[in-house]
Amino acid sequence: MRLHTLALVSFLSAFVSAGAVPNKGGFRLMWSDTFQGNAGQGPDQGKWKIITGIHTNNEVQDYTTSNQNIQISGGGSIQFIPLKTAKGWTSGRIESKYTFTPQAGKATVIEGKIRFGDNPAANKQGIWPAFWLLGDVIHQGTPWPRCGELDIMESINGAPQGYGTIHCGSNPGGPCNEPIGLPSSTPLTDNGWHTWTLKIDRSAAGGKDFRQEALQWSIDGKVFKTLTGAQIGDQAIWATLAHSPLFMILNVAVGGDWPGAPNGNTLGSWGSMMEVEYVAVYSN
Repeated sequence: MRLHTLALVSFLSAFVSAGAVPNKGGFRLMWSDTFQGNAGQGPDQGKWKIITGIHTNNEVQDYTTSNQNIQISGGGSIQFIPLKTAKGWTSGRIESKYTFTPQAGKATVIEGKIRFGDNPAANKQGIWPAFWLLGDVIHQGTPWPRCGELDIMESINGAPQGYGTIHCGSNPGGPCNEPIGLPSSTPLTDNGWHTWTLKIDRSAAGGKDFRQEALQWSIDGKVFKTLTGAQIGDQAIWATLAHSPLFMILNVAVGGDWPGAPNGNTLGSWGSMMEVEYVAVYSN
């Protein structure tokens, strides 16, 4: 099975359009990964932790370290592949070892280039790919959502839209309306490559007035969501989103409270994967 998988990855890698991390005028690249390596390798363990043993949101997958669930394509990308097995669903999740803190008076940009597998929506019930950030204080025991969460991109059930969402404060309720959060959506016309970007902008007033700071989501350079500190209205909670150390997560979940459970038509494998060409953090 492993040899068959690696051969298929090598075949698919020929269709990956790899590229360098783009330059951004006025910004300096702080950290990135372009997922170089041979087909079937795991992610760079100097940059990423492969996560297992997490079960949240009533999701049904088991995250594994297997290269059948997470693998370098060999063409400059990483693939997250949900699979249905005799024991249930498996998938992949990685978290960056790198953390960053948005600086006062500056703007920080977090970006990734992502595509999805080509299964139709009728065969993606319960499939939930995501590119997101969590406050690093969760590693020191601060619970969710008090730790802060910024979802740069989520897609559910193969529907033709993507989401950017904020989670913060207390659950239930609070300024982020937990457990739902504060979501906004943008149309997705296809499963092909798109660039998803979050800007954490602390440049207004030299970073001295949190109410003038802003979070801004975009796809392919087109802004689809903006939220200011004034809208949150609580400096301590805003600080968990825009003033504190954050780390990056890439994963494909299966099932859960939001998308609902997979059904008999849900297909795994390549047609339901998430593929990532690069992720990067910039600051001006």
